[in-house]
Amino acid sequence: MAESRALAGRCVVVTRPAQQAEPLLEALRAAGAAPLFFPVIDIVPLADLSELQALANRLDHYDIAFFVSANAVEQTLAVIPRAAWPASVRIATVGPGSARALQAQGFGEIMLPASRFDSEGVLDLPGMQATAIAGKRVLVLRGNGGRELLAQTLVERGAQVDVVSTYERRRAATAPAELLTCFAADGLAAISFTSSEGAHNFVEHLRGAEGGDVLVGELFRTLPCFVPHPRIAEVLRALGVQNIVLTGAGDAALIEALEKYFGQEHCA
Repeated sequence: MAESRALAGRCVVVTRPAQQAEPLLEALRAAGAAPLFFPVIDIVPLADLSELQALANRLDHYDIAFFVSANAVEQTLAVIPRAAWPASVRIATVGPGSARALQAQGFGEIMLPASRFDSEGVLDLPGMQATAIAGKRVLVLRGNGGRELLAQTLVERGAQVDVVSTYERRRAATAPAELLTCFAADGLAAISFTSSEGAHNFVEHLRGAEGGDVLVGELFRTLPCFVPHPRIAEVLRALGVQNIVLTGAGDAALIEALEKYFGQEHCA
């Protein structure tokens, strides 16, 4: 990626979990930015792997296995290797990032949306309609917690759904000192959020600092926040963010949105 004059030297805060951050950090540096890595979520293996290990013996019970994220792919396949998956199980996921993770593990045909990369997009797929899914046995692999929309809707459409947690998400214990110092020196240009949970965690981190509530208000009033989904934008708006830029999904779409924002609209 060629260096962008629009992003040259600009400090973009990356809040993504450590397991997913490096490609974006590298891409931002290649575009000329100076990213500040501030992870707000930790992805950790389950303390008790017994349920996931037992799942390996009954994979042929399912018609479809749905991975909610690249993290779900990584953590599941660390316990249940690719060789254990029957060819009869159709593999599905939510977007191109998790699809690439599945392909890297050796999976071929993968069912996923063409454009809207969320539960609603998955539920719009022909293979997820009531006429196709009724009576099917679906395995949903995800982190602890998460949205219930997909599983609930598939049950309403007649599917038999099992939801299995494959990893835990925790609020990362990231010290805010560097971020606060950069903000005080007017050195931050933008913040990137990739989940609603991450947005809430970010606020909790800063509120733990001295004068945190005032700081959050100032930061969210002055800095643009870049998000890939309207649902995250709604959360940030409720938290007081005044300038939200909706990007497409993926690192390239984020960088394109950053370049457009700082190049065309805000570099007079």
